[in-house]
Amino acid sequence: MKEQTNKTIVIYKSKYGSTKQYAKWIAQEVKGDLFENSEVDVSDLQDYDNIVLGGSLHAVGIKGVKVLTENFDRLKDKQLIVFAVGCSPATEDVINHIINHNFIEKMKEKIKFFYLRGAFNYKKLSLIDKLMMLALKFKLKMQKEALDEDAKRLLDSYDNPIDWTDKEAIAPIVEYINR
Repeated sequence: MKEQTNKTIVIYKSKYGSTKQYAKWIAQEVKGDLFENSEVDVSDLQDYDNIVLGGSLHAVGIKGVKVLTENFDRLKDKQLIVFAVGCSPATEDVINHIINHNFIEKMKEKIKFFYLRGAFNYKKLSLIDKLMMLALKFKLKMQKEALDEDAKRLLDSYDNPIDWTDKEAIAPIVEYINR
């Protein structure tokens, strides 16, 4: 890792590219240093005031978040921001489920969490991810209730890739960092 030049570091762990794109946009806007999660050790974070971590969602687990959760006591005096990127709509239930799955109570009080929507291209998924998504597709098709628009759009995206990434979606994160 290069020598720290900014008070903000943006770290990301991206599987298919959306999280990396959001991390780049955030780092550009706040003039922060940008690193892939594997390039960073917890000792590298000590000189930063703001630590922003972005991770793609796998089920409801945030990829790469362990660098913060496993070292929380060493980092808790920093401004900690986590953003997760997934395909679900940003409902309160979805957001609360992600937060409750990834953070214990003392972390919830200190870590500011944001949720951003990414992209979905079934053809680019790994075999394991394809199998998981086929199970979801089957579950959606078997529902007795009418599907909402997001579920219909997700089903359609198996044949027609969809991209919800939006640079404007980072505005609340940038505002929070710059406050």
